[in-house]
Amino acid sequence: MNIILLGPPGAGKGTQAALLVEHHGMRQLSTGDMLRAAVKAETPVGLEAKAIMDRGELVSDEIVTALIDAELEAMGSDVGAIFDGYPRTAPQAEQLDAILARHGRQLDHVIELSVNEDALVDRITGRFTCANCGEGYHEHHKRPRVDGVCDKCGGTEFKRRKDDTEETVRTRMAEYRAKTAPILPIYEARGIVSRIDGMAPIDDVTAGIEAVLASK
Repeated sequence: MNIILLGPPGAGKGTQAALLVEHHGMRQLSTGDMLRAAVKAETPVGLEAKAIMDRGELVSDEIVTALIDAELEAMGSDVGAIFDGYPRTAPQAEQLDAILARHGRQLDHVIELSVNEDALVDRITGRFTCANCGEGYHEHHKRPRVDGVCDKCGGTEFKRRKDDTEETVRTRMAEYRAKTAPILPIYEARGIVSRIDGMAPIDDVTAGIEAVLASK
């Protein structure tokens, strides 16, 4: 099975992709991760991409397509794919169709984790972690049992991500809407788009995704 998993930062897309990998043996194809790996490994595509990025230019659709094509070839036909961060434009959606067809695959589902923007702002700006063990907390939803002391390791130092600000979150939401707007109508016309409440508890989101996958 091959799916596109959509959702803005903070919607829980990474958590759900990891569960799909664990429970179904699927492969998460994150274009950003694949690009960094190719550059680090100094593959031909990676070297080409590095030269482009060193010039301060955007990596072309052709390079991203080549990365996905190579990854699908290496995976084999019995492993399902989760596309993360691709496609983002109508031309990329067409390229993905061509790549999948070349490997005897088809796109089965496009699953969007929908969110309420104000609730997402609260979810992200309120989170913090133990500086010692990394245990996650939230100002409103999961505070340490003893204020200032980590439940897991007893640490007393906590940290927040610098980009977990309301301005940054709302900017990310605007960028997400702009990037997904061109491709959703393409897949809606095929009847393969499903939306799940990304603000629900993790187990409920997982159950919703499993129901979608079971429908075909």
